[in-house]
Amino acid sequence: MQVTKYAHSCLRVEHDGGVLVVDPGVFSDAASALDGADAVLITHEHPDHVDVAALTRRLEKAPVPVRGPASLAGVLGDAAEALTPVTPGDTFTAAGVPVRVLGGRHAVIHPDIPVVENVGYLLDGRVYHPGDALHVPEDVEVETLFAPIHAPWSKFSEVVDFIRAVAPRRAYALHDGLLNGNGFGILDRQYTALSRTDYQRVEPGTRIDV
Repeated sequence: MQVTKYAHSCLRVEHDGGVLVVDPGVFSDAASALDGADAVLITHEHPDHVDVAALTRRLEKAPVPVRGPASLAGVLGDAAEALTPVTPGDTFTAAGVPVRVLGGRHAVIHPDIPVVENVGYLLDGRVYHPGDALHVPEDVEVETLFAPIHAPWSKFSEVVDFIRAVAPRRAYALHDGLLNGNGFGILDRQYTALSRTDYQRVEPGTRIDV
């Protein structure tokens, strides 16, 4: 598989001629990511993970299957017709890629903010996109982890421990759209030093062989 890392939390996965897009949100170039997509996976309803306008325009051009938690229907508007709800434990194939659904709940931002559904996706049994949660999958040897390195709900030490617990062969930075150059410099050094894996942050548009 080839994975193109778009900005923030969006991945475009190409496999045997199929194109799978995960989390085309408003901080990403969602329209470009969705161009030619055969299937879409969305981890949860927050706009930095789903650009409803861009997704709606893509579906108007040609229907593609969309999968995500049932609560996603509440924000999708007309695009909700394309949604197939998924829950943790589900398995299916999307754009030719075997997918296993993990997790279930978004990380707590603050006790006063309701916790929404959030699912992670294990792609082809080896590539893990957790969405906005630090869920450690059981009985899985993750080869490539896309780790959410910065968010209002996260703490550096917890993310480091998450990467260590998942114990991937390599980890790439995800969920980094709120950082500037100062933050990137500090976090890149710290995650490289402490994550106990081959950690990298790549620029949006970078294609990765996995």
